[in-house]
Amino acid sequence: MTHRLRAVGLEYVETAPLRLVFVAEISASPEAVFEAFTDVEGWPRWFTSVKEARSTDGGKGRAIRLVGGGRFRETVMAVEPHERYAYRVDETNAPGLRALLEEWTLRPRDGGGTVVRYVFAVDGTALLRAVVRAMRPGLRRAFHQAVRNLDRMVAAA
Repeated sequence: MTHRLRAVGLEYVETAPLRLVFVAEISASPEAVFEAFTDVEGWPRWFTSVKEARSTDGGKGRAIRLVGGGRFRETVMAVEPHERYAYRVDETNAPGLRALLEEWTLRPRDGGGTVVRYVFAVDGTALLRAVVRAMRPGLRRAFHQAVRNLDRMVAAA
């Protein structure tokens, strides 16, 4: 990896210069969704942008490879059963990034199921921030497709 990013804490989901927030409701329980999050190697089964994922450092980290060639070494920042899963990118091959934290929060939905909230908190060069803003519709589609896939995967299990 060529780029080392700034180490940020969990508060970064609220303070990042650029935050994209997406929310979806699915029928799967928070327990089932959380189990899928913590099965790092299973992410490519439901998040089609992820080509390869593996747990590192005894579960304290992740190594992610995206379909387009992006690579990320991450630190898992929060593992709160059935409620929250967050990770920070420490190294990447993507130019322009300075800091990136992703947070998934879960809450039970009235009548069953889960409300999934995803925050993509990022800092980078002005060009990178402009690109991320332009990518918002695509990132929204990828998020919604991923949670639909996850919901179907859990229902089939």
